[in-house]
Amino acid sequence: MTSPYVLTVNGTDRTVEDAWLGESLLYVLRERLGLPGSKAGCEQGECGSCSVELDGELVCSCLVLSASAVGTRIVTVEGLQPERGEFTDVQQAFVDEGAVKCGFCTPGLIMAVHDLLDRRPEPSDLEVREAISGNLCRCTGYGRVFAAVEAAVAIRRAGSGVEATT
Repeated sequence: MTSPYVLTVNGTDRTVEDAWLGESLLYVLRERLGLPGSKAGCEQGECGSCSVELDGELVCSCLVLSASAVGTRIVTVEGLQPERGEFTDVQQAFVDEGAVKCGFCTPGLIMAVHDLLDRRPEPSDLEVREAISGNLCRCTGYGRVFAAVEAAVAIRRAGSGVEATT
């Protein structure tokens, strides 16, 4: 047994009780806090399915000790939704473009694309490839993912009233 600690997840302070100090952030998010969006794939930081934001930086939650995340801001895929039951622009683009197949890699890819577009609203093809390079997908072949990124850029561009750059 360990002392309880508090994690700030999706803007809410959540108490973690009865956790072993060596538990990964991924395990605590899924099993102790009931946030199943981040997926446990390789548990070695290779597949990207467990990606979350930690103080604004995209990380593989399987590689972060949960107790070391005390005092940070954690955002999971569940925390991206504007309202419960609504999709973000990136999530809607993934659905519209058929970039969601089995869904296992989808949360990590969505986190990676949100991170990219928040930093680079008009990313180059190379920047998109680099941003999602840490995410393994066995279903889509990535073509639909690239189309979803283009669609999300167009949605954001239309929402901001900015003309396309060529």
